[in-house]
This record gives sequence, C-alpha cells and structure tokens, in this order.
Amino acid sequence: MVFLAELVNPNVSISSIGPELVVALAGIVAMVYDSFFPKQRRVTGIVSLIGLAISAVLLGIMWSQIQPVSTFNGMIVHDNLRMAFSFVFLFVTAMTILISTVWVDNENVPAGEYHALLMFATFGMLLMASGNDLVVLFLGLETLSIATYVMAGFRKSDLKSNESAIKYFILGSFASAFLLYGMALIYGATGSTNITEIAAKVADPNFPALLLIGAAMLIIGFGFKVATVPFHIWTPDVYEGAPSPVTGFMAAGPKAAAFASFLRVFVLGFPLIAGVQASGYLHDTWMTVLSIMAILTMTVGNVAAIMQNNIKRMLAYSSIAHAGYALVGFLGAGAASNIAERDAAVASVAFYMLTYAITNLGAFAIVTLLGQKNDRRTEFEDYNGIGFKSPVLSFTLSLFMLSLLGIPLTAGFMGKVLVFRPALEAGNTLLTIVVVAAVVNTAISAYYYLRLVVVMFFRERTTQWLEPKMPIGLAAALLIAVIGVFYFGIFSDSVIEKFSQSTRTVGAVAK
Repeated sequence: MVFLAELVNPNVSISSIGPELVVALAGIVAMVYDSFFPKQRRVTGIVSLIGLAISAVLLGIMWSQIQPVSTFNGMIVHDNLRMAFSFVFLFVTAMTILISTVWVDNENVPAGEYHALLMFATFGMLLMASGNDLVVLFLGLETLSIATYVMAGFRKSDLKSNESAIKYFILGSFASAFLLYGMALIYGATGSTNITEIAAKVADPNFPALLLIGAAMLIIGFGFKVATVPFHIWTPDVYEGAPSPVTGFMAAGPKAAAFASFLRVFVLGFPLIAGVQASGYLHDTWMTVLSIMAILTMTVGNVAAIMQNNIKRMLAYSSIAHAGYALVGFLGAGAASNIAERDAAVASVAFYMLTYAITNLGAFAIVTLLGQKNDRRTEFEDYNGIGFKSPVLSFTLSLFMLSLLGIPLTAGFMGKVLVFRPALEAGNTLLTIVVVAAVVNTAISAYYYLRLVVVMFFRERTTQWLEPKMPIGLAAALLIAVIGVFYFGIFSDSVIEKFSQSTRTVGAVAK
C-alpha cells in the first residue's frame, strides 16, 4: 500500500528573520572573540552594539512594507506588534551595554561572556515578538530565560547573586511548565498551535474545558514572566541580588517581551472582533481575571514599595506596579470594538514599555554608578545629602523618579495617559474601575518616588562623599535617557502613530 502525502511549501524567507539572525550572530562573534582575546574587553561590547544597529536597520527596512506578511508556514509574522516591541528590545539591550561599562570594569566581569548572553537573550525576545505560533513563542521564551538565569548569578562569589539566580531558575522553571502545559491544552482544544488558526477555532473548540484550563495556565505562565500579583514573589529578591545593570535589563527587556507574547496570544488568539468571534465566555473570563490581577498588581506593588529601604527592592516593587499599569492598556486592547482601536491599544502598551524602559534604565544606570563594587551602596541612607554634592547625578535621578511617577511633560506621563485611555474609552464598567484604581495607585506611588528626592536634597550626610568617575558609555546612556524622557513626554504623537499604523493591521495575516 502506498501512502501519498501532500507536500506543503513552508514559505521560508530568511530575510524575514534577518534581525534575529544578526543579533544571534553578533552574540556568537562576541563569544568566540573573547575566547581568543580575553583581555580586549571593550571589543565585544562594540561588536554587540554594531549587531544591534544592523538589526535595527533591517527592522526599519521591513517596517517600510505596507502590508503584514507571515513566513515559515505562518510561524513567523511581520506586523506592527513585532516591529514596535522589537525596537524596544534593541534599545533596552543597547542601553544595558552602555550602562554595564562601569560594572564590567569595576568587577572584572568576563565581558565576552556577558555580552554574548545579552545578545542571546535579545534573540529570544525578538523571537517572542515575531512568533505567531505557540511553539516559537516558547522557544523564544526559553532562550531568553536561560540567558537571564545565568546573568542573574553572574557574581559567582556573591551569595545574594547566587540566591537570586537559584530562585529565578527554580520559579522560572515552574512557570515555564505551566506555560507549556497550557499550550498543550490549547492545542488539544483547537488542533493547532498557530495563533491565527487558534483565533478562527476558539469559537467552536473541540474540547471547551481544555481551552479554559489551557488559557488559565497561560495566564499563570505569562503572569510570572511579567511579575503580576500573585506571581510576583520572586521579583524583589532576584532584582536585589542580581547585578544592577542586569536588574535594569530584566525589569525592562524580558518584561516587554513577555507582554508582546501575552498580547499576541490573548488579544489576537482569543479575540472578540473583526468577524473572528471567540467564545464570549472565554473572552469575558480572561478579561475579568486580568482586570482583578491588574488592580492587585498595582496596589501590592505600590504599597510594598513604600516599605522598602533598599533602592533596588523599591524599584523591583515599582516594576510590579508598572506591570499592572501596562495591563490596563492590555485590557483596553481586549475590549476594543474594531481592529483600529485594538491596534491603537496594542501600540499604547508598546509605547508604555518603551517609556518605562528609558526611565528605568536611566535610574539603574545611576544606581550602578553609585552602588560601586558588589552594589554596596543601594540603601536609601547611602543617598543622604548627595543632592548638592553630585548635582548632575541627583537632578538626573530625580527626573527619572518624576517620570516613573508620571509627572506631566515626562515620558512616564504620556505612557500612562496612552494606556489608560483605551480602557476608559471602552465603556466597560469593570475597566473604568481598573482605570480609577490605576489613578489612585499613581498617587500612592508619589510617596516612595519623592522620598528618594527628599533623601538626596533634604537629609544631612554623615559620611564623606566622593563622587565616582563616570565612564563615557554610562554618560552616553544617561544622556540618551534624559533626552528620551523629555522627547517622549512632549513629542509622543509621531511615535505612537508609527506604532499603530492602521494600514498594518496587527495579526491580520494570511499564510
């Protein structure tokens, strides 16, 4: 008996994954170069920055295409969600490399190994944004996770760093297991791992119970990755124990990547618009669950941050609260009544992650510089009275705190406005409550952000203060962050419009 199988053209297009390949190649080059020339420490950083620049150029060229496309049999998608978030990832990694210059020099870090891990983590993030298949998303997530597990424990002789890496690895593995099991159940319910096909089949799944349980497990897995309550427990300890540049990277890059995948799976895979009518029960259920999680995340993050005396732990709880703010935009995308509104809401989340990354990385740049070797000076009392002894650093850090708070004319303010607006305009009572909770929590956060400003300018210093020397790379990162805070706070319209071009519908792709 002869069995004939239909041959399927996988539609392979190497150019569609060009940005990812360039980043991966740069990581390999940095790793190999370091093995032959370990003393030339700055070269691997330069190689990594060149790779990121080339990847950004390729993304810019791809963005000039008018219509979204998919390749590799629908597993890789080229749309605005991918483009917007990918630029955020490249920016975060480039800033991290610049910020890390002082840390690499002070602690004699194996630069090639560190830069290679950063590039491989970035490759994973890019894959998470471009993947239109659950398998691709999981591969990207694990590539990112493994690299960040290692970077969290990069100080091999530091017990806190070791504890940070172990906690992150163990809890991250549990979260990945939930995520993978949830993907398996989604496949069992719909017969596909392709997100576009899932969206077409969720209205009439083979096994509705599997679909609901699978979606719940995906929420647990993604909730861990973006650090939402009640899956946030790992965040303060891991952020405190990891080296400051790595903490800044983890708070901005992997969080944004997790949101990119989270959005693609839930907003595009379980939709309620554009003729792809999902089960109303499924859609209403995950919207309700995420609404409750958003309120809890903002509240717990801000209240816990008030009680912290360590700046890195304060910023860790702050990052939890900001995940809650981003969830507000996420919910706005889920409640959108048409594709244009959905795209605008998705773009607002991408823009929010960009503004948060700029501000957060700027703050961690200063924490890295002032913390010195092994982050010895990261308590609030270490910043007593430095306001007029190091005015440039103090005023710059104050600016970042005000942006994180959301003061007008800063990037943080525009980010909050843009993620709150879609949820408020949805006309949904539950989402209105979520927005009100977000505004209240923003007011609560003023206490701990302004507390650092008060400590720097209105507390007396009892020990001698020696201003540290600032490397060129870190100075460049701070300058970029300051310019970004003002630019995106004043001229945000052009960026958000680019992120949400109506002619480039997110997820509206065919194989």
